[in-house]
Amino acid sequence: MAAIHAACFVTPRPWSVVDIAGTLASPFVFVLTEPHGFLIGRVVAGEAELLTLAVDPRARQRGTGGRLVDGFLAEAAARGGESAFLEVLASNLPAQSLYARKGFVQKGKRSGYYHTPDGKRLDALVLTRAISSAA
Repeated sequence: MAAIHAACFVTPRPWSVVDIAGTLASPFVFVLTEPHGFLIGRVVAGEAELLTLAVDPRARQRGTGGRLVDGFLAEAAARGGESAFLEVLASNLPAQSLYARKGFVQKGKRSGYYHTPDGKRLDALVLTRAISSAA
């Protein structure tokens, strides 16, 4: 998973094996996998957070991301999630398009939320949606 994440991200920084293992150790966290991608999410007190979604750049445009988001919404509903949210880099238009197709809408912006390796600060958009109709 760390290799796929590293192939997908510079900003936000890629998650290491240690980062992924530490996140998966939480009792509220779940992971969904596809042959060329994965999604990590969590549900706490009715709120689901899509923590990260990574699809190998060589395997994109084949529906993997969409299946993972659909799986996230179904798993979140099964775990009692009523609403979902995520943060996405404001310049990541392909990801924003995927999330819009899955019913997410922008609810906010976190100015300077992400830091590039050279120290620039980039905005994150906060996207949300209800889960009740996900299944």
